[in-house]
Amino acid sequence: MTETPRAPYACDPERSRGRRHPEPPSAWRTAFQRDRDRIIHSSAFRRLKHKTQVFVEHEGDYFRTRLTHSIEVAQVARTVAGVLRLDTDLAEAVALAHDLGHTPFGHTGEEALDAAMAPWGGFDHNAQAIRIVTDLERHYAGFDGLNLTWETLEGIAKHNGPVAPPLPAALAAYDGVEALELDTHAGAEAQVAALADDIAYNNHDLLDGLYAGLFTDADLAELPLVGGCYGAIDAAWPGLAPDRRRHEALRRVFGAMVEDAIAESRARLAAAAPASADQLRRLGHPVVAFSEPMRAQVAAIRRFLFARMYRAPRVMEMRAEVTAVVQDLFATFLGDPALLPAEWQPEAGASQGETARAVADYIAGMTDRFALQTHRRLCPGAARGVLPTRR
Repeated sequence: MTETPRAPYACDPERSRGRRHPEPPSAWRTAFQRDRDRIIHSSAFRRLKHKTQVFVEHEGDYFRTRLTHSIEVAQVARTVAGVLRLDTDLAEAVALAHDLGHTPFGHTGEEALDAAMAPWGGFDHNAQAIRIVTDLERHYAGFDGLNLTWETLEGIAKHNGPVAPPLPAALAAYDGVEALELDTHAGAEAQVAALADDIAYNNHDLLDGLYAGLFTDADLAELPLVGGCYGAIDAAWPGLAPDRRRHEALRRVFGAMVEDAIAESRARLAAAAPASADQLRRLGHPVVAFSEPMRAQVAAIRRFLFARMYRAPRVMEMRAEVTAVVQDLFATFLGDPALLPAEWQPEAGASQGETARAVADYIAGMTDRFALQTHRRLCPGAARGVLPTRR
């Protein structure tokens, strides 16, 4: 099969802005393929297996973890990037790395750690991902981090759009070393990864909520887009088994979002006609997006999920529990940094802010189960009611 020529506005690995620490090129892989492979082989990527999206890791094998979510995002990103004639390897690399900075317990853990770090610049998972891939992964002889290309770092930092001041502390620190042009949009490949993230979590959160019993298929049939997909399945296969009916309907929801994203992005790219990746970055608006009708339908799905899943009584009770776990761990380690493993302890004479950042780095890297185990070991008098007590 003849390979489709890359679009002029695609990022070209042959014209990459390079790596902070120069390395000889690979004989067999492009620069962006090497980035993807380094991300997959990183310790932080492996830990995503036991970090959750909404539910705590122990609750069931059906629910998505950060790892399964990242793989799903990467699959969508490769598909969309290929259709748009972008660099699929760069889109995949950003997709696989986009959640590396997440704490245990999903966004709840991030909110708790951000509050604890408020006196020292806060905590942001995108900024933490940059910190991981530029510093905290320490396996290579010649440098700390993964020494990724500028394009991959840019994509991780601003795949959700320009980053406005005040910058998250971890991101500001690296931007002072290597400017990532945070006031512009990212390249199209990173924009694809961001929209692929939206597509993946909207779809799988509906399925996870059904498995959790937080709502029913009948509830979903009332939603725009989703209801039409259920209706189409009922018309085509009357009496289909419930699990097959659910799968087929949500598969069509997924497909509709992907098809809309491709059509709208093609139209935007044709209208803007950027001559290069740099010109695309400076258009002042994203070129990879949903159409307005799809945006409205996706917004309705998000409102439903917020009310029926993210703020469900069972989930809120769990959020309170894990918030307390993160708060307890942060206070314990900040009060006695000697409790940190030797490789995580701040240097002698470190300021309180430097110590707090080391504590945040350590807690953010924990999996759900390790955070719970560490909490039980270090804070035995703070037993919780919802989370498991097994040892």
